[in-house]
Amino acid sequence: MNEVIIATKNKGKAKEFERIFGSKGIQVKTLLDFPEIPDVEETGLTFEENAIIKADAIAKLMGKMVIADDSGLEVDALEGRPGVYSARYAGAEKNDSANTEKVLQELAGVLERDRTARFRCVLAVAAPGEKTVVYSGTCEGRILTEPRGTNGFGYDPVFFVEGKGKTMAELPPEEKNKISHRADALKKLEKSLDLGNGEGL
Repeated sequence: MNEVIIATKNKGKAKEFERIFGSKGIQVKTLLDFPEIPDVEETGLTFEENAIIKADAIAKLMGKMVIADDSGLEVDALEGRPGVYSARYAGAEKNDSANTEKVLQELAGVLERDRTARFRCVLAVAAPGEKTVVYSGTCEGRILTEPRGTNGFGYDPVFFVEGKGKTMAELPPEEKNKISHRADALKKLEKSLDLGNGEGL
């Protein structure tokens, strides 16, 4: 294997994958390199289902190994919402501030100790003729009552990481990238590659 396709148009995500695969001499390409590839409709009810749907569809189209991810925020007091709808929680448009405001409104009056939440990321690795493999990562925290910090995106300004004493948006990017849900999933993927036992890799 000398090339892997990352099913994303997000340059930030691509860089995280390049760090892992580049050190192994594997070239990383993203969907930005293949504008002719149509968007895959994510119809799953879980992060795992959506990641697998995307990875399988693009691997079949391209005949190459593909890694796809789906991720979002799970709030315990909201029975796991916004979950797979994290990016469009306040409506069809992907509006970070509107999504965050909706979560805060739904948590109005909820005690601090009951505002526990986690970011979850699921990576699906698919290749033609191989079994699709899934890696999951999480980052635990709680939801504040108002935003803090200017880094990051999405729900980062209201997601407080207890061990750091800061929100995700208050952490420098390099520090966030060490503890994030995506970093957790990537570590498991990287460990699998290092051990040489990744099914379908």
